[in-house]
Amino acid sequence: MAKKKRKTRLPVKTKSKSKPVPAKNKAAGKRSIAAGSAKPKRTAAAPKLTWLDGVSHQPTIERYARRLTPFVEAMADGRIDDSELKAQEGRLVKIMKEVEPALPPELHAKVTQLLYELTAYDLMQILHAMEQARPKAVFQG
Repeated sequence: MAKKKRKTRLPVKTKSKSKPVPAKNKAAGKRSIAAGSAKPKRTAAAPKLTWLDGVSHQPTIERYARRLTPFVEAMADGRIDDSELKAQEGRLVKIMKEVEPALPPELHAKVTQLLYELTAYDLMQILHAMEQARPKAVFQG
């Protein structure tokens, strides 16, 4: 009798923003998504990667983005330089050129709105994190 495959669990969001927690496949003892891979490994039986956490309904896309090889390599020194930003832009433009023409008009409109909302959310998270990191006390020198 064949063993049933367990569903892969996504990592739990931690307080620390510095390192993502890799997902583990308990049955195989291996990562379900290779840390830093640009494309998550999937088999025919593997579950589809979801955009929202099933319990908290929070977006999970950032978790996957933090494990992309180009992102991990770019963040290795803690800084993003012009060439790294340009390379990411190139990857983004390439996939946009592949996906956009394949979308029917109604779905194109929805995906476009999704991208706008996702970008606004990401910018708001960055600004919120910067505000939280700002010293609360006023220097009295």
